Amino acid sequence: MVVVNFVDRSNEADARVYELLAQKFQLFEGVFGASDEVLGAIGSGVDFERRIAEIYRNCREHGEIKASFEQLQLDLSGEISEAMVKTRQILLENFDEEVQDKLRVRAEDSRAARSKYERMLMDLTRTELNGYAAFDDDGFVLGNPPAGIENSGLAGIEPGRYELPRRSGDAHLYRIGHPLAEWVISQAKTRNLPAARLVFDYEAYGRKQSTLEPYRGKTGWLILKLISVEALGNQEQHLVVAACTADGIALAEDDPEKLLRLPATVQDAGLFNDGEMTLQADMEARQTALLRDINQRNLGYFEQEVQKLDAWADDLKLGLEQEIKEIDREIKEVRRTAATSPVLEEKLSWQKRQRELESKRSSLRRELFARQDEIEAQHNALIDQLELQLQQQVEERTLFTVEWDLK
Repeated sequence: MVVVNFVDRSNEADARVYELLAQKFQLFEGVFGASDEVLGAIGSGVDFERRIAEIYRNCREHGEIKASFEQLQLDLSGEISEAMVKTRQILLENFDEEVQDKLRVRAEDSRAARSKYERMLMDLTRTELNGYAAFDDDGFVLGNPPAGIENSGLAGIEPGRYELPRRSGDAHLYRIGHPLAEWVISQAKTRNLPAARLVFDYEAYGRKQSTLEPYRGKTGWLILKLISVEALGNQEQHLVVAACTADGIALAEDDPEKLLRLPATVQDAGLFNDGEMTLQADMEARQTALLRDINQRNLGYFEQEVQKLDAWADDLKLGLEQEIKEIDREIKEVRRTAATSPVLEEKLSWQKRQRELESKRSSLRRELFARQDEIEAQHNALIDQLELQLQQQVEERTLFTVEWDLK
């Protein structure tokens, strides 16, 4: 929801209300971001709206308005500060991570201000550069790069500080697409991942994942596949993850992905047995849903292309038909003029003009039919092309299969 308030700067009371809310209490850029603040953060002991209304009703002079608002600010400033701190704590401690992501929390207050993919990149970088870089909440300092970087052929990888997002002028801006990030991702993608047992630590994650809480104390299996789909001349790659408990219950929706976000320790794998059928069935269902979504997207593209072709055909046909109608009108006018012409030379001249117009009309009619045939051929070729491209070529590769234990 977006709320827009207009302020009359020439009105002393309006200006002071805006100053009070925006500058003193910072209600427009607090916990929830620039557009979603709640006046309810002001405590229960003071009727804020009533105090504002009394100032509007009773104060007329500039001095009275100023003094009244200064007193109101003094009365509420301590209460506002305390309420804002409590609200921030409630937000960060009790809301799910997904809720925190959707609320624009200030970056200096929480690492949750980073986007999902930025956090994933930093977590991956922390793993791949373990022993080569010193990490903090804002980024890391790269010492001597790993030996493999020198042979990677990537330029722009230098020792020093990297930040995401960059806060200091002398730091490198670390992001997806940076040569160091490309090297990190390449290392991770080519790593051999044998079967293992991952013990996930829910408390160490530091953020609430309410849908995972029922699985604490349980064990199970998890599989991750890379699905490559080629359609409409493009290749898409998707990671599909499925998980189930040891008693055969599949983790719903994006819970398997959430599970992989948690810190974990690696142990030797045991035996895969009872949950394997449930795991494979859930993976197949997820793959089917993914391919169905891609098909729906491709269908939308197909319909758009056909609509554009049909609209172009209609415009072309309409333009030619209007031109033919205009020539028909001219032919009638010329025929009428020729019939009333008293001089033979003039009559012959108009008859010649009529013949030219009729020849042009015939040419336009032939062009109309030719264009319609051309459009129909293009339409059929487009359908054949899209039909061929819509035949999805699907490749799947299992990246790893693990046992899991959620503590």
